[in-house]
This record gives sequence, structure tokens and C-alpha cells, in this order.
Amino acid sequence: MVKGRAFAAAMLAVAVAAAGCSSGGDGDGGGKGGGGGGGKSDAKLAITPATGTKQVAPDQPVTVKADKGKLTEVTVADAKGHKAEGALAADGLSWKSRWTLRPATTYTVTAKGTDDGKPVTATSTFTTLTPRKKLESGMAPLEGEKVGVGMPVQLLLTQPVTGKEARAAVERSLVVRMSKPVEGAWHWISDKEVDFRPRVYWPAGSKVQVVAHLAGVKAGNGTYGVKDRTLNFTVGAKHYTKINAKTHKATVTDGGETVRTMKVSLGKPGDDSYTGVMIAQEKLSHMVMDSSTTGNPGEYRTPTDWNVRMTYSGTFVHSAPWSTGSQGSANVSHGCVNAAPSDAKWFYNFTQRGDVIEVTGTTRKLRFGNGPTPWAISWDEWLKGSALGAPVTGQPLT
Repeated sequence: MVKGRAFAAAMLAVAVAAAGCSSGGDGDGGGKGGGGGGGKSDAKLAITPATGTKQVAPDQPVTVKADKGKLTEVTVADAKGHKAEGALAADGLSWKSRWTLRPATTYTVTAKGTDDGKPVTATSTFTTLTPRKKLESGMAPLEGEKVGVGMPVQLLLTQPVTGKEARAAVERSLVVRMSKPVEGAWHWISDKEVDFRPRVYWPAGSKVQVVAHLAGVKAGNGTYGVKDRTLNFTVGAKHYTKINAKTHKATVTDGGETVRTMKVSLGKPGDDSYTGVMIAQEKLSHMVMDSSTTGNPGEYRTPTDWNVRMTYSGTFVHSAPWSTGSQGSANVSHGCVNAAPSDAKWFYNFTQRGDVIEVTGTTRKLRFGNGPTPWAISWDEWLKGSALGAPVTGQPLT
């Protein structure tokens, strides 16, 4: 007898859940509207999720469907007035939300339509679930920063995102807008970082906006994004520096024109500098170079000025007054690019984060992932790192 009651209760719960997506009377996920002249319309607007629904998955779309007539307006808003974007179908019979919803939030849906000139309305109020784990994010470059043409967009996450489906959901939430649209793609650097780079380089002088619609994105079992994020930055002039370890010379160009040639000294045998296309990752006017950070404690601990970082592992262009006698003729450094104090200071002031620095003539190849190194691999290899496996053409930025 107990089993029979349990079974009946389960069937009732299933029936109630199923009924929750269908239209009903006002305040029940659907509604009818009255009009003048010809009496009331019998058109119905069905809203999903139905009113009163709790624990709604934030990645479940909000939909409104009219059985006849046309929808004219749909708003989905929380108590603070934040509205969910969405679009009407071409035939006017349905509406669907564009992005995922905020977790742990109560929304009210208000739908309006007409049928034979008579107004039809419906409302629904529901609440999204509270995630077990929250996915927060950070982005680079910095808001409002001017960067070089080689700077990638870095989206950094607080929780690991694994599996193609979860990564694809994150990528679909990302929008890149450009004043000069070009083709690019996202690439997963790790479980907690996905980067965007153009196919070639950013056009000089362009403006870029990245919008991460992460609130409500399901990034794993019980893990949801909790906040959207927007980043705006500009791209400066095209600075490109070529450093040749065999000629011991650095040629600096601005927009294709050579603006300075510097004598340099790169890594000595056994401490070879990296060959590859890097970017200026950060600038430090003064720092202490300590060999313990590279696994060789006690070898050196040297104060340096006018440092431009090229790798996470510690490759810099910097001032080296102690090696001016070798600059232009021999490689004597521990892997960095040594320059005369006047050249190093000029280069430091000239350089933007994201400027391209290409080193050639060594036997040690740059390792992808040694800092933001989007140009260390080919476009085809970069594209393989996208969960969606497809390039993105930037949307116009107006």
C-alpha cells in the first residue's frame, strides 16, 4: 500500500512538472487578453518557465509562444531591473532569450501581443537555482589600456573548465566587437584560461570590446558563471622589433619604418635565448634578476633597469652596462637581451604591452605557454585549441 501511494505521488509530481511548461490562466505562465468591440480574444501566450517555478537551470532559455496573433513585446527582468536579451521570431509567434540567466535570481516575464486588434498579456515569475560552485573571471588587457598589435585577450577563470561541452558553452558566451573587424579565434591555454588572438595582428588604431556573458553559463557539474564582464581597449601603433642573435642587432620599427637600431647581446652557449615571436608582456623600470627563480640559486643576483618582459620564465630586454663591450659582437648574457643603458631606456619608453618582439638565430625554440605566447604556434594549431573549432569574425563596434 505504501509503495502504491509513493508511485501515485511520483506520477503526480511528474504531471505537475510537465504542466509547468504549458499555458494556463493569468499568473500561471500564460494568459488571455480582452479587447474592444468584438469581446475577448481566445489567443494564449505560453511562457516557459511557468510562474512559481523554483531551481530553474540558468542555462535554460526563457521562451514565449503565441498560439495565434502576434507577440509585440517581451521583457524578462530581475528585481534590480536587469533585463535579459532576446529576440522575436520572424513570424511573431515566439520569443527566446539570447543569453543565460543570473543564478540565484528571481525573474518576472511580461509578454504582450495582439490578436485581431485585441491585446493579449501574460506574466510568469520564477527563480533560478543557486550554484554549488561559482565561476568568477578576470580579463586582460586592462580596461582602457592601449596595447600593441600582438596582444591577446586573456579570460582567466577561478574554476577549471573541462570537457568540450562546457568549454563550448563558455566560448559561445563570448562576443568580440571591433572598430576594424578581423578574423580571430579562441584557444584554451589551460583549464582556467582561454585566449583570443586575431588571425594575423590587430589593425593599428582599432578599438576592441569583449563581452563575456558568463552569468548562468554551466561550466561543470554544479558550477555556473555568476557575473558578466565587459572589457574595452585600444590598439596602438604597430611596433615590431626583430632581434638577431647572429648579428647581435635589434631593429625596431614603427608602422613599418625603422626608428632605431640597437647593439645587443643575447644568451651565451648553454644559456641560449629563445627563438620565436614573442610580445612585450610587462614593463618594470627596476628589478633584481635572481638566478634562484630559474632553478640556479647563487649564480647571480643583479639589479637591472628598464626591463621589458618577453616570457614568464624570465627573458627580458634590459639595460646591461656591464656588457656594453660585447653588445654588437658576442652573446654573453644568461638568456636575456642586453642593451646599452640609453638604448634600453628608449626601448622601455617606446614599448607598449603587446608589441611584437621576434628573436632569431638561436637553437632554443620558444615554448608555447611561456607567458601569453599566441604567435608561437601557427593559425591552424591555434584554431585546434577552440572547443567550437571555428574562427570568429569580430562584430562591428559602433
